[in-house]
Amino acid sequence: MHAVCSETLDMAIPCPHLLYSETPPVLATLAPPPEVKPPAAPTQDDLKRIAAHRAVELLESGMVVGLGTGSTAAHALDRIGELLRRGVLRDIVGIPTSKKTEAHAAAVGIPLSDLHAHPIVDLSIDGADEVDPSLNLVKGRGGSLLREKMIEGASRRFVVIVDESKMVPRLGGSGLAVPVEVIPFCWGHTLGRLRILFDGEPGFDAKLRRAASAAGDGGKDEPFVTDNGNYIVNLFFDNGIHGDLDLISDKILRITGVVEHGMFLGMASSVIIAGEDGVTVLEKQ
Repeated sequence: MHAVCSETLDMAIPCPHLLYSETPPVLATLAPPPEVKPPAAPTQDDLKRIAAHRAVELLESGMVVGLGTGSTAAHALDRIGELLRRGVLRDIVGIPTSKKTEAHAAAVGIPLSDLHAHPIVDLSIDGADEVDPSLNLVKGRGGSLLREKMIEGASRRFVVIVDESKMVPRLGGSGLAVPVEVIPFCWGHTLGRLRILFDGEPGFDAKLRRAASAAGDGGKDEPFVTDNGNYIVNLFFDNGIHGDLDLISDKILRITGVVEHGMFLGMASSVIIAGEDGVTVLEKQ
């Protein structure tokens, strides 16, 4: 038997009661829009990678490149290796500034040589521990300052890659070490001479750098030894180094027993600084 609808005033809907279930319809509740989180701020390692990749853009096939040491320079090594594997760069020759860099560069496929075979380096890329407004640097907290200075001093162009935390008003201004490489023989005497040189400087201190002991017990009883078999004396300044940096450099180097110091004065051609607001490039005036 067919259902029969009585005539209603709404002639367009002959059977309105058949359009709905017995339960009145419930309007669906709209889900709230997904929360949009702001992008995370770049980490210090992200900034180091950004600066390193920008510097590698300066490389051209056939160049001899000085390969720096440290966490920032490591990103440059990885990028160079990647571009070599992809064929974007060809015939690159790397001159490593430390044994650690030598091993890393070999692992990522960068052909290596030395200053004997290539006494002139086209471009060196390295990080820095501090950069002052005149683009003077503190380097060598990783212990490779002597080889870094030799290779970067032989370079036509030396590009420094840092994150913005490395910028200081004056060298030593971070309160962290300004390293001096010394020969092991009578190192205590050399340290004493360095103390005399800065006698009267407020907040100055000098200490032999220590490394984890050979026993592997986590202690730091043994002197840190550089790739050259030398020791490091760390100089500390509460408010940075005041005075003529060239004169201070000469006085340090005149101390018998000092091999080299970690102030790189007038050597940087440009500094690439990665910060949260982007990349800034400072050129030597």
